[in-house]
Amino acid sequence: MKESVRILMCAPQHYDVDYVINPWMEGNIHRLSRDLAQEQWNQLHKILKDHATVELVAPQPGWPDMVFTANAGLILDHTVVLSRFFHAERQGEEPYFQQWFADQGYTVHTLPKGLPFEGAGDALIDRVGGYLWAGYGFRSELDSHTYLAKWLDVEVLSLRLIDRRFYHLDTCFCPLNNGDLLYYPPAFDTYSNHLIERRIPTEKRIPVNEVDAVNFACNAVNVDQTIIMNSASDGLQKTLAARGFKVIETPLTEFLKAGGAAKCLTLRVTEPRQDSPQASSIQSRMVHLEGHLLDSGIVNRALDTIVSGGGSFQVLHFDLGAQRQDISTADVKVSAPDGDVIEDIMGQLVDLGAVVTSEDISPDAHLEAVVQAGVAPDDFYVTAIYPTEVSVNGQWIKVQGQRMDGAIAITQTPDGLVAHCKLLRDLQIGESVVVGSEGIRTKRTTTTLKKKSTEEFSFMGAGVSSERRVELVVEQIAWDLRRIRDQGGKVVVTAGPVVIHTGGSEHLRHLIREGYVHGLLGGNAIAVHDIEQALMGTSLGMDMKRGVSVHGGHRHHLKAINTIRRCGSIANAVEQSILQSGVMYECVKNNVPFSLAGSIRDDGPLPDTQMDLLQAQADYARLIEGADLILMLSTMLHSIGVGNMTPAGVKMVCVDINPAVVTKLSDRGSLESIGVVTDVGLFLSLLVNQLNKLTGEYARV
Repeated sequence: MKESVRILMCAPQHYDVDYVINPWMEGNIHRLSRDLAQEQWNQLHKILKDHATVELVAPQPGWPDMVFTANAGLILDHTVVLSRFFHAERQGEEPYFQQWFADQGYTVHTLPKGLPFEGAGDALIDRVGGYLWAGYGFRSELDSHTYLAKWLDVEVLSLRLIDRRFYHLDTCFCPLNNGDLLYYPPAFDTYSNHLIERRIPTEKRIPVNEVDAVNFACNAVNVDQTIIMNSASDGLQKTLAARGFKVIETPLTEFLKAGGAAKCLTLRVTEPRQDSPQASSIQSRMVHLEGHLLDSGIVNRALDTIVSGGGSFQVLHFDLGAQRQDISTADVKVSAPDGDVIEDIMGQLVDLGAVVTSEDISPDAHLEAVVQAGVAPDDFYVTAIYPTEVSVNGQWIKVQGQRMDGAIAITQTPDGLVAHCKLLRDLQIGESVVVGSEGIRTKRTTTTLKKKSTEEFSFMGAGVSSERRVELVVEQIAWDLRRIRDQGGKVVVTAGPVVIHTGGSEHLRHLIREGYVHGLLGGNAIAVHDIEQALMGTSLGMDMKRGVSVHGGHRHHLKAINTIRRCGSIANAVEQSILQSGVMYECVKNNVPFSLAGSIRDDGPLPDTQMDLLQAQADYARLIEGADLILMLSTMLHSIGVGNMTPAGVKMVCVDINPAVVTKLSDRGSLESIGVVTDVGLFLSLLVNQLNKLTGEYARV
C-alpha cells in the first residue's frame, strides 16, 4: 500500500433515491435497501483501506447524493476547483465540500454562478500524459474547461458525451496507471472518439462492450495495479489481467440505482502534478441573429445546431420585439472544443442566416488568393443554395450565380469588387476565395426557415433494407473469381458510391490486393467518397465506424476533392503519402487501371475524372476488352452503359438492392448474366469470406 494515495468517501447514512436527475434513477425512487447499501459501501471502504488511506467527509441530512464524493470537485496537487452542480437537488452539497477542502489546506477555486461543472465525475487526469480529460454535454458545460486549464495549469482535452445513461465522464471512461484506457466508445460523439484515438495508441485502448458498460465497469477505482469495480465480464477480466492488473469485484447494485458505482463513491485527493503545458483548444465566436426568430423557429434550430455539432452556447442578448410584426434579435456566444469543430458549427449557423460578429461589429470576410487553378485554399467557405452576401472592406456584396457546393471568388473589376459562386474547377489564379465563416450572411425567407433541418443536406437519411439469402450464388461467383485469377484471366468491376456507403470498401480493397480485380470502372462519386472515407473517416458526412452523421460533414466530399486537385491526381496523392488507404489507393499500389466517367452532376471533379464522355466510353471499352467476368456493384447507369458495350460470352454479375436494375441487365438476353438482389456491402462481405474459405481449403490440400 502506498500511503501517498488518499481517497475521500462519504458514508451512506442519508443515501436514498429521492428524485430523478439521470436515467438510472427512473423507477427507483425509494426502492433501494438501506441495509444492503450500507453493507456494499462498507465492503468497498474495506477494500480501499487495503490499498490507500481513506478519509471521510460527514454526510448531511437532506443531501442524499453526497455519498458520491467524486463530484465534490477536481483536485490537482494542492488546488481544487469546486463543483457547480447542474441540478438544484445537489447544489446544497457545495458548501460542505468547500469547507472540507478549506480545512485540508487546499486552494479552492469557484466557478461563476450558472456555469455547471461536476468535479472528478467529469474530469480525469491521464496518469501518464499528465493532461486532463474533461467531459461535457449533460452535467458540465464546455466553457468551464477554460477555467480548469487556467487554474490548474494543465492541458485540457474536451470530450462530448451523447448517451444519457453515461451522463458523467467517469461512468464510461477510466484512464489507468500504465497509460491504458478503459472506455465505452458509443458514449462519445465522433469528434471525441477521434480525439481519443489520436492521443491513445490502439494497443493501449480497451473498449468495453455494452454489457460491461451498463454494469459500470468503467466506473472503477485504479490504485497501482489494482482495479476495483462493480463487476466485469470474463473477457474484460482476462484482458485486464493480461495487462498486469488485478481486478477486484465488489457488488454496488444499490448505488447503480442512482447512477453510480466505485469511482462515483470516491474522490482521489492526492493528484500529483506532472509536466503538462497549460493549454485549452476551446474556441469561441459571437453570432448575431435577426428576423422573426420565434415564428420561424430559427432560434431553436440555431441552438440545436450548436449543441448537436459538439459546442455550447450562452445567449448574451435577446430582444423579442414589442409587436408581432417587429423583428427579433439575439447575440449568442458559441464555444467548441477546437477550431475545426467551431468552423463546422459556424458554417451551419451562417447557412441559417446568422452573422459572425466581433465586439458588436460584423468583421470582413477572410480572403485567400488562388495559387493553383481549379484548387481552393484550405478551409474555403462552401456555399449553400440560399442568396448570400459577403462583407469586403466594410461593404456587403451580393454573390452572383448562387449554387450549392461552390466557393465564393472575389475579383476586382473596373466597376468595383464582384463576388461569384464558382465550382472548384473554375477557380483561376489571381482570384481571391472566401475562407472561414466570418463576414458572410445568407438571406432566407420565412418559408425556407420553417423547413425541418433534416430536409437540408440530407444525402443519406437511410432506412433499413431487407435481403434474401445469397450464399449459394456467392459461392459460385467465388469459384469463378478464383478460377479466372489462377488461369490468368481478367475481372473488371463496375462500382458505385453505394459500395462505400454500405461498408463494402474494405472488402473491395481486399479483392484488389489479392489479385481478383484487373480493372475498375465508375464515376467521380465512388472515388470521391472512397477518398473522403480514407482522409476523414466519413462518406457523404456519415461516420463509417459509428454509422451516424457528422455535423458539418456534408462539406467533407468537397474538401476531399480539393485535396486531390492540389496534388494533381490520385496517383500523385498516393506517391506523396497524402492518400494512404482506400479503394483508389489499392488500385494505384497494385497497378489496377481505372476509369472514372464524369457527368453533369459531378462536384470538382477529381483530376482523374474524364469529363469528355466520348473519351470515357472509349476508356471503358478498352478496359473491358478481354474480360472474362464483369462484376457490377450498385451503379445503375454505369452498369447499363457497361452492359451495352460488352460482347456476348462475358459473364456479368449485377448486384443491386433495386430489383429493377438487376432485371434490366438480365433482359439484355445474355445467358451469362447473374442478378443478385441484395445489399452490396453484405454481398462483398460474403464474397470475401467465401474466397478466404477457398484459400484455406487449397492451403490444406
